[in-house]
Amino acid sequence: MPLPASFYARPTLIVARELLGCRLVHIVEGERLSGIITETEAYIGENDLACHAKAGLTPRTRVMYGPPGRAYVYFTYGMHWLLNVVTEAEGFPAAVLIRAVEVETGIERAQANRPGVALKHLADGPAKLTRAFGIGPAHNNRDLTRLDSHLWIEPGLEIADSGVTIGPRVGLYNVPEPWKSMPWRYRVPEIRLPRT
Repeated sequence: MPLPASFYARPTLIVARELLGCRLVHIVEGERLSGIITETEAYIGENDLACHAKAGLTPRTRVMYGPPGRAYVYFTYGMHWLLNVVTEAEGFPAAVLIRAVEVETGIERAQANRPGVALKHLADGPAKLTRAFGIGPAHNNRDLTRLDSHLWIEPGLEIADSGVTIGPRVGLYNVPEPWKSMPWRYRVPEIRLPRT
């Protein structure tokens, strides 16, 4: 079952950490693509100069001000779609970027979406995972707490704190300090999934 809205309606750093080990699911033409989330980043409020909400409420950021548990999918670098989940209380703009997933089911479809890519690299980056999972603009503002959305996050593996690395967010080339170095990135260096 999808994680409930109450899971997302909490401080963003807690959600970012607890999403590690959860399972991202996308149903495509009746087929289940899924993968274990291995990397996340938190973006919190209008004061966070790495967060899109620094621009305030705009057509692009409107989803971030909406209910927790919605997908915030945006276009970047003129070529990539990235998947975020909206967190905290409605009206406060915050989200967690899903940076990496280890594909678990639907591997053949994910490989067809990213031909010639090794299994371990199918979704080990934020743009890679949206391409592998077929996630794009149609999924923006999708309610991740509902099965009929065909896109959700569900409980998965328990990840001990000892298995998590925490550090600065990446790719923030023009973001000033202290926001550039905020330790708001959470990562599981390795997860060994059983392969059949």
